[in-house]
Amino acid sequence: MEGMLAMSDINCIKFLRNHKSHSINRIAKNLDLNWRTVKKYADSAQLPSETIRPKRGMMYGTKWGEMVEDWLTEDQMLQKKLRRTNKKIYETLVANGFEGSYRTVCNFIKSWHMTSEEENDTRHERLQHPPGEAQVDFGTMEVVKDSHAVDVKCLVMSLPFSNRTAAVALPAENQECFLTGLKMLFEEIGGVPQQLRIDNLPAAVIQPRTTREEAIYTDAFLQFMAHYGFQVQSCNPYSGNEKGSVENKVGYVRYNFLVP
Repeated sequence: MEGMLAMSDINCIKFLRNHKSHSINRIAKNLDLNWRTVKKYADSAQLPSETIRPKRGMMYGTKWGEMVEDWLTEDQMLQKKLRRTNKKIYETLVANGFEGSYRTVCNFIKSWHMTSEEENDTRHERLQHPPGEAQVDFGTMEVVKDSHAVDVKCLVMSLPFSNRTAAVALPAENQECFLTGLKMLFEEIGGVPQQLRIDNLPAAVIQPRTTREEAIYTDAFLQFMAHYGFQVQSCNPYSGNEKGSVENKVGYVRYNFLVP
């Protein structure tokens, strides 16, 4: 695969080369790219600039396009049966002095919907789990202590690529227990994952991730992350399925090892 790459691919190559010290061969294999293409972007000081071609026509950069965009944005909040049809939008434009054709309006509406769908797709991450990725989460387990059933917290780590699981019982879900538990899990699996996916755990997250802003982490967790050299990725809001592997493993640990 040769030629011009998307900026996201180029940034990925730069990150793997400069921050992870991966070899050209390894990057090319992992990203399924040609060796020469990876070499070109990995060791080049210059990044190619993306060429954005302005769209032309009476619907672009004019009040007509702005009016249609406003209507389409409003209609997204309504049920489909209540939204304006292309014909209705065209008739309303003509009533306001529009002199273009019906096809021009339909093409503009189609282009707007395609762009809107692409923007929505960027808000949802692909649920692919490469080697070196781990997920962690707390679970509440019931155990017997002194003839009484009591709840304990269990920090569970899942490695989806290899389907491996590790868990450690802790007295609480606070920051000290969380960091201590991570250290114990690293020792259990015999290494440190390259990337750690977490939910909005109060022990590590000050401000949860939103659709517009990244999560803000505690200073202690950032220092811990820098010390062990892994990257962290918080889940999108209302997207618990992004860490479905560890949630399943929490249940597996509970029902197979910690049933009173």
